Amino acid sequence: MCGIAGLVSLGDSDEERRLAVARMCDAMQHRGPDDNGEFSRGPATLGMRRLAIIDPAGGHQPMTSTGGRYHLIFNGCIYNHRELRAELAAAGYSFRSQCDTEVLLAAFDRWGVSCLPHLRGMFAFAVWDDQEQGLFLARDPFGIKPLYFHHDGARNRFFFASELNALLASGLVAPRIDPRSVAEYLAYFAVPAPRTIYEGVVSLRPGECARFAGGRLQVDQWWHFPTASTDSPICRSAEEFHQELRARLDDTVQAHRIADVPVGAFLSGGLDSSGIVALMARAGGARLKTFSLVFEERDFSEATPARRTAEVLGTEHHETVLTGRQVAGDIERLLQAFDQPTGDGINTYYVSEAARAGGVKVALSGLGGDELFGGYPSFRDLPRLARFLSVWRMLPAALRALVVDQLARGGVRQRKLADFLAHARDLQGLCSLQRRVFSNQLGRSLLHRDARATAADVLPHHPALDQLSHELAGADPFQIISAWELRTYMADVLLRDSDVMSMAHSLELRVPFIDRPFIDWLWSQPARFKAGGGQTKSALADALAGVLPEDIRQRKKRGFTLPFSVWMRRELKPFLDDTFAAAFIERTGLLDAAAVSAFWRGFLAGREDREWSRVWSLAVLIAFLNRRTAR
Repeated sequence: MCGIAGLVSLGDSDEERRLAVARMCDAMQHRGPDDNGEFSRGPATLGMRRLAIIDPAGGHQPMTSTGGRYHLIFNGCIYNHRELRAELAAAGYSFRSQCDTEVLLAAFDRWGVSCLPHLRGMFAFAVWDDQEQGLFLARDPFGIKPLYFHHDGARNRFFFASELNALLASGLVAPRIDPRSVAEYLAYFAVPAPRTIYEGVVSLRPGECARFAGGRLQVDQWWHFPTASTDSPICRSAEEFHQELRARLDDTVQAHRIADVPVGAFLSGGLDSSGIVALMARAGGARLKTFSLVFEERDFSEATPARRTAEVLGTEHHETVLTGRQVAGDIERLLQAFDQPTGDGINTYYVSEAARAGGVKVALSGLGGDELFGGYPSFRDLPRLARFLSVWRMLPAALRALVVDQLARGGVRQRKLADFLAHARDLQGLCSLQRRVFSNQLGRSLLHRDARATAADVLPHHPALDQLSHELAGADPFQIISAWELRTYMADVLLRDSDVMSMAHSLELRVPFIDRPFIDWLWSQPARFKAGGGQTKSALADALAGVLPEDIRQRKKRGFTLPFSVWMRRELKPFLDDTFAAAFIERTGLLDAAAVSAFWRGFLAGREDREWSRVWSLAVLIAFLNRRTAR
């Protein structure tokens, strides 16, 4: 795991490029405190900060191919590097180290862009080609590792880095907030890729690669969700599916354990993390270290099931008590860790801090189980609503408008239903609206009038609608919902925030459920097996029979939520009072003070506790915008 950065420019001197890249790498020291390196040739300068996980002594970067043509910097881990090493050695390649970076470089040297389907892992990497005088970038299929870039066509400059804060640290990228991105943040509490919060700064999307040569940039999608013609064998019964699923889970967990440093796991007490921990513990080796967050507010704490799981599995369990007082005291530190505004990720920040302090350098997480095994209400609710839409569309337009207007005046659920009925025509449309927080109209009302005009063309649907509708043509409803959750909420919020918050503490976070071979196999299996007969995640629970005790395996799903609804009325209230002050909101230049502060007053009045996430995410946005304005 590393932080990578680079600059390709014909107009800047070698010294200017090196200084800019050095500034970017210095800003990412937390991503790689173990080593650093730089390469400069012709118009290109590459730099990196390394967190040494595999072959700590032998993986120095940038790394140059044997023939001297290719120069690589790499962030991530290639879990099948041993298998690829054997294949490449048989083809005549020799290796000087045991590091996965050298294997990746040899794979690129042999296969070029066609190496990507050979890779099992999480990755974002860059290769400078001396012969073609071009730069190649690539990102893993699900967006576990980030990669951002900025193309300054006027000066023929191309920047890239693992973090937005690093790009800004170059001193050559203007930190101009994009009003359209602010509008999209209000819709999803994350800026959907490829946009970022900054004008002209782009996120390479999951499964994309890019080439920059001769001043021209080309971006392509190298990975798509599997089609119906996948080569994976189809299970014929639920029993066969559960047996094969267990074997595949074993395989992905063992692949994600490879490291030459201590490996631990996050343990929340839920089925996903408990299953990962159980499979790790059964593999033997040193006693496994597990880490949990617990709270003084018992209604939110999952301390008891996490302790029970740790006790049964024999792990060395570490609990961190997180309080509202601590979060309030750390608020500036937390805000500084964000490179984009987000209402999520604080739990990952603290549990990552605990894991690093507890002696591990790598931690496995249960992220992805809900997206793959139907853990969200969307898997149950959206197909039902999709069947109703055809009848709904047959009603007179005036009646439909009246119903939507009435629903839009109600609470959170009613407003969400109003959005569905007003804009969706099929299941794909419903999926594109599922993660929307504020409706198009309400989100626009929160913007300052000038920003409102700039963002006037933001559509109610998620910007990925056209692409995913095409990519998922012929997919079944379970696949469609799963893909939308993976490509949007998982990639733009959960994985992005997990990377930023874990790397803030120099911890490599791995997600065994989000594994391409595992998902390729699972994708092709009948939906009735994955859905588990309509019981939430029962398919996963059945596959873990004999691995987890019955009380843990059958425990009712409970979403992990921090006690923010409580803290915001107590310990965090002074920060929020200051943040929602009219003058502070107005200073952003992008938000309407009266409309935004009304949400804070409504929350304090206790009209609806579910509004806490909206209020908190608005507060983070205001604080972030003011921080950028101050700079």
